[in-house]
Amino acid sequence: MSDVTRILNAIERGDAKATDELLPLVYEELRVLAAQKLSHEALGQTLQATALVHEAYLRLVGDEAQSWNSRNHFFRAAAEAMRRILVDNARRKRNLREGGGRQRVDLDEASLPAVCPSDRCASEDLLALDEALEKLSRTDPGNAELVKLHYFAGLSLDQVAEIQGVSRRTATRWWTYARAWLHREIAGKGSPGQ
Repeated sequence: MSDVTRILNAIERGDAKATDELLPLVYEELRVLAAQKLSHEALGQTLQATALVHEAYLRLVGDEAQSWNSRNHFFRAAAEAMRRILVDNARRKRNLREGGGRQRVDLDEASLPAVCPSDRCASEDLLALDEALEKLSRTDPGNAELVKLHYFAGLSLDQVAEIQGVSRRTATRWWTYARAWLHREIAGKGSPGQ
C-alpha cells in the first residue's frame, strides 16, 4: 500500500493529522496537472496553478467526509475538482461581461486542445465543452471519465488506461470516439446516430 493510499485511508477514518500529511505527498503531482490544465486556458487567465491546486485540495479534503479507494481514485476526484473549478471560473467570467450570454462555438473554430491545434481555450469554449461532456456522461460515463482524466487532468492516455483498467488501444479508441462525439455535439448537430 502506497503512502498516499495509507493516508487516504486514515483520512477516511477521521484522522485529522493525516490531512496534513497528504498535501506534501501529492502537491507536486497536483501542481503539474494544474499547470497543464491552465496552459490550455485563454491568454489573460487570472487563475494560477497554485490557486487551482489549493482550491481543488480544499474541495477534496474539506468538511465533508470523503472516501477514496486508492491513489487513482483520489486523482480522479482531483481531476473532477479541477474541472469544476475551471468551469465555475469560466462561468463567473462570462457573467461579468456585458450581456453575459453564452453562444455555441463551432469546434472547428474553437481552440480546444482535444481537437484543435491551438493550445488555448476560451471561457465560452470551456462552457460548451462542459455542457457536452455532461450530456456524454449520461449516455457513456466511461468515455466521459476518459475525457475528464485526459483533457482536464492532463493525464496521458497510458495513465488513463491504467486508471480505467483498460488497454492503451481501448483508451485511444475511446478518446477518438469521444472527440468526434463532442465535436458533433458542440457543433450543434446532435450525437452520432441521431
